[in-house]
Amino acid sequence: MERMAATVLDRTPTGSIARVAAGTPSYRRLVGLLAAGGLANFAVIYFPQPLLPAIASSFGVDAGASGLAISATTAAMLLGLLLSAPLSDRIGRVTAMGGSLVLAGILSVACGFAPTWEVFLALRAAGGIALAVLPAVALAYLRDVVRTDAHGRANALYISGTALGGAVGRLAPLPLAAIGGWQVVSVVLGALSVIIGVLVWWALPRDGAVSMPLRIGDLLGGTLASLRDPVILAVCAAGALAMATFVGLYNAVPFRLDAPPFSLGAAEVFVYFAYPLGILAPGLFHRMSRRLGRALTSGLGALATLAAIALLIVPNVVAVFAGLGLLTAAFLGTHSVLTGWVVARAQTVGRSTSRASSAYLLTYYLGSTLSGAASTHLFADAGWTAVITLATGLTAACAVLFLALSLRGSART
Repeated sequence: MERMAATVLDRTPTGSIARVAAGTPSYRRLVGLLAAGGLANFAVIYFPQPLLPAIASSFGVDAGASGLAISATTAAMLLGLLLSAPLSDRIGRVTAMGGSLVLAGILSVACGFAPTWEVFLALRAAGGIALAVLPAVALAYLRDVVRTDAHGRANALYISGTALGGAVGRLAPLPLAAIGGWQVVSVVLGALSVIIGVLVWWALPRDGAVSMPLRIGDLLGGTLASLRDPVILAVCAAGALAMATFVGLYNAVPFRLDAPPFSLGAAEVFVYFAYPLGILAPGLFHRMSRRLGRALTSGLGALATLAAIALLIVPNVVAVFAGLGLLTAAFLGTHSVLTGWVVARAQTVGRSTSRASSAYLLTYYLGSTLSGAASTHLFADAGWTAVITLATGLTAACAVLFLALSLRGSART
């Protein structure tokens, strides 16, 4: 009965549309627009990261509190993730994705004019609820409209788009902040989100699924029910740990580079040019997972993360640059494997793919929220060594989960 109930929650294509084949113009347009949506989405989420010292100075808050600029957004995304799947089931996935990008963009523009720290955080939190929709829905949408033999590659390309968004969010501040501070960055990226949101709503094909009523009971139960499957639970936990490591290090590194022995000041933004080094990782990890299996490939990602952490210990700008590049590649590659894994597992065991995707992102952003706030406080109270210790422990726990999944034999592609 539980399995049947979970299946009913899924929105099944009616067959009124033909699935898109890889390599066709429709496929390129579809994946390109979703990748662009991911770019705008993640740029808006993470643009404060390299600007945390400037934002803290602008509002007169300390380094520890500045991490709330991101954590307020990712914490609110937890609520948004509970709403995303039921909302998209009711109004359609394309409408939900496009509308979320438009609303998040408007709120980002408003952040640029926030008069106080409290108003800024409130706007960032409201934006987080909207920003949750696209990542929660995109992978389930791809599974509905793209032919089965193209799922893995389409998923990797979408994750590459989100990676590019992370790069834009970290690199755009370099020229834009020089023009008018962090406020200009917030306004420009917000406007970009609105434009891409309109294009997503206008140009993406509808998935042909039957509209379902919005039931209050689905908001929590439908999503968390996915976690009853042990493999989905383990994959979600691994995603949370990987994300916690990644965001924790990226949140704290601007303050480390601002302090001795680096004392880079505004020049610290240049280390974020390491971020694009990871953009090709999702495609590489997809190919590796087809040969080695998901668990082993993800385990190699954890080992690469430990190597990146070792580089970040070295008090040298080149080592920090290399460490951030390797960290980014390891995280984005692992994340691309895990997102495809959780949706594929849900389909295999007869659970809702959109609910499973939401459950993964719920734990993923929970890890981001907790570690993002903790890392800046740890740095302020105990220095870089404490941040490194936290990251190492989280990654080791992640590696243990991948080993357990590999031994269980649940990682076939």
